[in-house]
Amino acid sequence: MSSARLSPLDTAWLFTESRATPNHVGGLLQFRLPADAPKDFLRQLMAEYRAHRSFSAPWNRRLKVAFNKNPLPVWIEDDAIDLEYHVRHAALPWPGGERELGELIGRLQSTPIDLARPPWECTIIEGLSDNRFALFVKIHHSLIDGVSGMKLLQRAMSTDITESLDLPPFWSAGKERKTSSRREAPAPTMANVALAAVEGLSEQARSLPQLAMAFGKIIQRIGDTSDGLAVPFDAPRSMLNGRVREKRRFATQQFSMERLRKVAEAADCTLNDVVLALCGGALRRFLQDRNALPDKPLTAGIPVSVRPHDDEGTGNAITFIVATLGTDIADAGERLKAIRRSVQHAKAHVQSLPRTAMTQYTIVLMAPTLITLLTGIGGRTPPMFNITISNVPGPDKPLYYRGAELLSIYPASIITHGQALNITCESYAGQMNFGFTACHTSVPNTQKIAVYAGEALDELEATLLRQPRPRRAQATTQRKPAAAAEGDTPAPPKPRRSTRTKPPAQKASDPA
Repeated sequence: MSSARLSPLDTAWLFTESRATPNHVGGLLQFRLPADAPKDFLRQLMAEYRAHRSFSAPWNRRLKVAFNKNPLPVWIEDDAIDLEYHVRHAALPWPGGERELGELIGRLQSTPIDLARPPWECTIIEGLSDNRFALFVKIHHSLIDGVSGMKLLQRAMSTDITESLDLPPFWSAGKERKTSSRREAPAPTMANVALAAVEGLSEQARSLPQLAMAFGKIIQRIGDTSDGLAVPFDAPRSMLNGRVREKRRFATQQFSMERLRKVAEAADCTLNDVVLALCGGALRRFLQDRNALPDKPLTAGIPVSVRPHDDEGTGNAITFIVATLGTDIADAGERLKAIRRSVQHAKAHVQSLPRTAMTQYTIVLMAPTLITLLTGIGGRTPPMFNITISNVPGPDKPLYYRGAELLSIYPASIITHGQALNITCESYAGQMNFGFTACHTSVPNTQKIAVYAGEALDELEATLLRQPRPRRAQATTQRKPAAAAEGDTPAPPKPRRSTRTKPPAQKASDPA
């Protein structure tokens, strides 16, 4: 039986696990049923899944706690996997919309994974409107990075609908063949950032002078945002940065990549800058509604792939930067300019370091966050930044599985004490899909953040592209189902005595 020892970072995900902070990531994949699908299509799929006994790594790995001199646990292969436990079935009251689906995903994301088994679960979800069904797959962060897990799921599908008809379950699909000897760049996630930093410890001594200069610059900039450089631990306290409880909320939003690119071109900025501007505008409105908007702008921790100036192209460097979200700025265009300037300064600051110094810079930068996770004081200390926002590129062509077209991919991520909201987005087939994962108690009405992100995009288009803004109603305490696709025009409200209008439909989901 083969085994593989966990890295210190992977072990940390186990040590920081608690009932209130389970450390698993998830992916919500929505499909359209094949045109000729029988009525029992999902029943057949469920039966085939539970009968399929072939497994490939990492789906066949489970933990074995070490009892030798090395305290780190190991992964061992498990041949006796109980698929009745790992493969589950759920149904929404038909016709289930985005809101009902989000409520279900929030419940599934709230439940810790059984670490005595291979740490993954798959739920087949039926009852969705518009001839759809969904898969929700969650996997523990100690086993695999969330983005890497999503890539494994994508590799289990096909761009050809005919070839997809006989595909095995994702846990039986082999790894993608490498067509080049070049090492694949790691996905820009916090876990990969930390892992890349830990792997570079041996070169620390040679980088001390540059490291001292980098942190000296940060210390000098604390409290001074005149040049746009945001620094760690200079974030304001907010309702997003306290202790979290067990229950999760999950909301989604979707925009066409074409809309985002037009805004980026008009503003002469990157697509990621636009994503941050949407998040900043949404969070500003959300906190204003609760009279909880800090005077200082919120800051975001952003995992990025950065190539230093002395990198000769032997692979990508990965780190993370801290940038403002411009939540103190009312004008959408000026907010985007502030974000663009802040991101540029942050990248320039990191890129000014040689590769060795940048690795150690990341280690020191992440150390306080890792310490708060390991000691349990997260949420009781000043935040390093207010929120983590990740933007991950996905496949640009439609994928199919068993003749069903994959419509969207929404990431569900980890929240911890001190980080009650996580926003992760992934592009797919011309769309950008946002997943908002939040603490049910700390961040009520998470769906509104998703809706406000749509309004933030409307504001940017009106400011930069001179497009008329859709008419929006003031936020109300009413909660409407959000089943219309992004870009749809809602039906006009029925005449009534009040002059108030219904808010437009958004493709957003969240539990009540």
